[in-house]
Amino acid sequence: MNSSEQQILFQHKCLYSFFLEREMAISVFLPFEYNPSESYPLLLFNDGQDFGALHMHEILNRMQAENRMTPVLVAGIHAGPERIFEYGTALMSDYAGRGNKAQATTDFVLQELLPYLNENYSVRLSEVTYAGFSLGGLMALDMAWNHSGIFSKAGVFSGALWWRQKALHEGYSDADRIMHAQIRNTALKPELKIWFQCGSLDEYDDRDNDGVIDSIQDTLECISELERKGFVWQKDVFYTEVELGEHNQKTWSAVLPEFLQWAFGKENR
Repeated sequence: MNSSEQQILFQHKCLYSFFLEREMAISVFLPFEYNPSESYPLLLFNDGQDFGALHMHEILNRMQAENRMTPVLVAGIHAGPERIFEYGTALMSDYAGRGNKAQATTDFVLQELLPYLNENYSVRLSEVTYAGFSLGGLMALDMAWNHSGIFSKAGVFSGALWWRQKALHEGYSDADRIMHAQIRNTALKPELKIWFQCGSLDEYDDRDNDGVIDSIQDTLECISELERKGFVWQKDVFYTEVELGEHNQKTWSAVLPEFLQWAFGKENR
């Protein structure tokens, strides 16, 4: 069978989480010619329920058929009805109490999902990338940042980096952004590579009226915190800004091949 006739195999799995106290749906894509006796890099995504809208299956098929990426196993974690509470920063919830189950999500991924994938698939746990969209992107960054011994790369699509300790009307300052502060207060630089994406139409809010929308400002200032921590532009940290890109699956799908090329492109191995 030639590469144009091969297909990425899809599986839908369910795993009960004692930490989140619910059944977790997981979408799994196996690489071409999956061989259980071999091991593969693992790519975890939050919001796996959006894989259809993202055209994940078609993109993985095309990129592997064109020999643009190394074989990788992809697992998408489906969010539940309490997504706004289950995703966030494990360190603390935001000013409105959102993200108060992010620690439980972290425990699920580390103590339940990764062992499950390791037991049932041939994954290379020394080569795990974690990515997500919007609040799921913040969650992926938070987990990779705090567990860089497990995750080697993170992908943040339109990350909810505004996540803050105070509401805008409660004396907010940029120092109240939780992820920025966490990076700033971390003693040592984690061994991690991080890819960020944002769209010029990701939103319209501009809280300080400087002509730059908040999502781009929060992303660039997060990168600045990383650089102050020792991360090197275009070596450890990468940024893609999509002209007219919006906060939706259409934009994220369009830039998904670039991310996959960055994370698993054969010339990058």
